[in-house]
Amino acid sequence: MSPASSPAAASTDAVADTQPTADTRLTPGGPGYRRMSFALFLAGVATFALLYSTQALLPLISDGYGASASAAAWTVSASTFALAVCVLPLSALSERFGRRTVMTASLTVAVAVGLLVPFAPDLGSLITLRALQGAALAGLPASAMAYLAEEVRPKALVAAIGLFVAGNSIGGMSGRIIGGWIAQAWGWRVAVGVIGVIAVACAVAFRMLLPAPRHFTPGSLRPRALAATVGSHLANPLLRRLYLIGALFMMVFGGVYTVIGYRLSAAPFSLPQGVVGSIFIVYLVGTASSAAAGRLVTRLGRRGTLYLGAGTTMAGLLLALVPNIVSVLLGLVLITAGFFAGHATASSSVSHTATHGRAQASALYQTMYYVGSSVGSAVGAVAFHAAGWSGTVGLGFLAVLGVVAITVWGTYAARRPAAI
Repeated sequence: MSPASSPAAASTDAVADTQPTADTRLTPGGPGYRRMSFALFLAGVATFALLYSTQALLPLISDGYGASASAAAWTVSASTFALAVCVLPLSALSERFGRRTVMTASLTVAVAVGLLVPFAPDLGSLITLRALQGAALAGLPASAMAYLAEEVRPKALVAAIGLFVAGNSIGGMSGRIIGGWIAQAWGWRVAVGVIGVIAVACAVAFRMLLPAPRHFTPGSLRPRALAATVGSHLANPLLRRLYLIGALFMMVFGGVYTVIGYRLSAAPFSLPQGVVGSIFIVYLVGTASSAAAGRLVTRLGRRGTLYLGAGTTMAGLLLALVPNIVSVLLGLVLITAGFFAGHATASSSVSHTATHGRAQASALYQTMYYVGSSVGSAVGAVAFHAAGWSGTVGLGFLAVLGVVAITVWGTYAARRPAAI
């Protein structure tokens, strides 16, 4: 009997066959993790810088086109609504053609449109270009979440998504600050043009740095299969709650930051455009809170972190009602911290909960998230026009109460497994 066919050898082979395959997914400290994190961080920077490039400039756009606050606000709402409509079909393309391919194409088209935005001859043309830009960006958020869920080990997923969301906050902050000061000196058109050039640099670096996917398996583009996948996600009570939570958090954030420029440039503050844009430095708080979401979830659990995010946001809204610049700024700090902690927790929970069709699961979250942004921006501007700053704050407070109610229901449902 040869050694290979001996009982001992057979036993060894059997043990070898049952050994678990080594997990080759990325983990902090491992090869490729830093490149991946920085690449997606830059993608997040470009996405939010482009998506909200006009938000801090709305008073100047209103003056330039002779438009009301509610009309100018559509330069924000149109982009986020278009993203919400297109995110699901573009996420389906990522299932077939790959996450990195779709993300690259999305950024390429979005930055190209961004370079055309400064030349819009009228408000209608500007809104149309912004809608096209939002539609192009739709291929990035859900594909990025799916890429992370496939390429990063589960224990590191919340932290990795937190870094991507942190890139969103840096993009939103830098675009508004840079745009505000440039607009004060040279007008809003030059400001959005510079933001477009910055986004081009981010897009090029993203494509050069992002590691090729190693765990992606191409799926089907069949509409019936896509509908079945979407239906299974919508049938999951936990995912439905997470989708609604993301939408409600973003209603608050979208409403507050769409009208804050009007609030601060009017009496009693009467701040110049550059200073108004610099107010968005509070986004750094969002960078920190989203990056810390993983640690908060470990300590408090998902629902505990959502309660903390909602409570912080409520406190910020109440503080921002005080007609004092320090109180308004502190309120914005708390609103930003609470929103980003809640968003990072909810979005990472979607990726963790979905066991199949992760791109579609993330796309549904992104759809609801940006619907919330569109509604918050549009309705928040209407509320501001009708009742001033207190009207926008009141709308935000109602949305946060919705987050609390849904989370309370989730806590109750978790104690009754049969009801889930």
